[in-house]
Amino acid sequence: MMNPPAYSCFVDRDKMDSAIPDLGPKELSCMELPELKQLARQGYWARSYALRGQVYQRLIRDIPCRTVTPDASVYRDIVGKIVGKHSSTSLPLPEFVDNTQVPSYCLNSKGEGAVRKILLCISNQFPDVSFCPALPAVVALLLHYSADEAECFEKACRILACKDPSRKLVDQSFLAFESSCMTFGDLVNKYCQAAHQLMVAVSEDVLQVYADWQRWLFGELPLSYFARVFDVFLVEGYKVLYRVALAILKFFHKVRAGQPLESDNVKQDIRTFVRDIAKTVSPEKLLEKAFAIRLFSRKEIQLLQMANEKALKQKGITVKQKRQFVHLAVHADNFHSEIVGVKEMRDIWSWVPERFALCQPLLLFSSLQHGYSLTRFYFQCEGREPTVLLIKTTQKEVCGAYLSTDWSERNKFGGKLGFFGTGECFVFRLQPEVQRYEWVVIKHPELTKPASLESASLESATVSSSPSHSLSSESSDRLSPFLATRHFNLPSKTESLFMAGGSDCLIIGGGGGQALYIDGDLNRGRTGHCDTFNNQPLCSENFLIAAVEAWGFQDPDIQ
Repeated sequence: MMNPPAYSCFVDRDKMDSAIPDLGPKELSCMELPELKQLARQGYWARSYALRGQVYQRLIRDIPCRTVTPDASVYRDIVGKIVGKHSSTSLPLPEFVDNTQVPSYCLNSKGEGAVRKILLCISNQFPDVSFCPALPAVVALLLHYSADEAECFEKACRILACKDPSRKLVDQSFLAFESSCMTFGDLVNKYCQAAHQLMVAVSEDVLQVYADWQRWLFGELPLSYFARVFDVFLVEGYKVLYRVALAILKFFHKVRAGQPLESDNVKQDIRTFVRDIAKTVSPEKLLEKAFAIRLFSRKEIQLLQMANEKALKQKGITVKQKRQFVHLAVHADNFHSEIVGVKEMRDIWSWVPERFALCQPLLLFSSLQHGYSLTRFYFQCEGREPTVLLIKTTQKEVCGAYLSTDWSERNKFGGKLGFFGTGECFVFRLQPEVQRYEWVVIKHPELTKPASLESASLESATVSSSPSHSLSSESSDRLSPFLATRHFNLPSKTESLFMAGGSDCLIIGGGGGQALYIDGDLNRGRTGHCDTFNNQPLCSENFLIAAVEAWGFQDPDIQ
């Protein structure tokens, strides 16, 4: 008969036996990264309590840490002074957990108290950690696989003290946390469009829903699921968290599509769904779905995160600042367009990158105000990025494009027609039905292999990632933009012809046709399939223009 597993003294044996039945120890002969990735994804050590403990010990020991990283002996020195005469279960949690509760994770009362003691000691040793709501779940899980509190404290400290910038493990400031939430929203917008449409339809503020994404993983997921996610996370890093949260949203949408929501609070509904996820999908299927998503490269996601962080800094959000929610900025009382209503503009705003969705729409050009002149269009739009182009035909069809780059870039081609822009550009139609077409590479990553971004991310670029009302001239602010085509090995240029402008025409999308072509008098246009967006015609293939508008993005603080 197999010996029962040697659980730590912090674990409720009966609850644990039922949550994750132990199938006995296995040996792990290899600790090389490629093999470990496969084994972690397959759940090789997931059914062996002892083996998981050994793997965690080894993986955390190998994290490259700052020279002075608190260890178990530090914990033994300070815990008495910090806890004092408090009973461990009544200890307050440190402020950086932002009122996050300690998940029980089959811990007994001694274990739950130990998590509080460890968190307080971490707070004492890491005064620079100002916002880290994921930490209670991390400590509660690590306590399972630690001989005592001091060992668990040391493991958690090593995760916080990781010094490898390419191996971000947990967000430790409000700025990092909020930019991660925005980055997650951007990824939902790209990879879970149906779920995103549902979120926009049922929530007043979709950014608030996405601000909850880490809570789904670090707190709401049952222990057997979270442990599987953590197995892979320790091997592969932060990107795994995005993958799993996207998979959760896909399953939520699949289950709830067409059903009335259980409450008027979709945020609460998702939390409930995650807590009860075992009714819907196994841990294996959740990870399978997560790794079936063809995400951008880690470096590309880092560029997006940096752009989001920069946008938040420009809005005055600091490392120390506590949570505040930001709202989609299209308000009925101060918005007027000759082409779209508030609801349609909110739809467009829900598609744009999160760092710009915080800004208010600002009318830059209107053919009814400024005349039907392409020259005047360029004059009104130059110095602004990004912009939204809206077109209404004489047949009352409405279409347009989100354009990532300043129209002044067209001047770099010496009077010739040349394409520019990035993979964040997209085209859309609103009437007679709503449809968005993104860069073909997003849905078909097999068209490309990402090029090395080590140098590209710091390369000087003409396109600023700033969301402010005008371009910054400071070279230190210039990063290679997210989804710049030079980051990708494309088989031909036809998949990256985003936007072009000359004196006699404006073109959006190229290769095999044009998504939009408008003449210099803003009078006639045509639309068809193009390789860059792999789109259907956005309206009648040849059309007469009734109205053209260009919209920019204004920081809400700028009047």
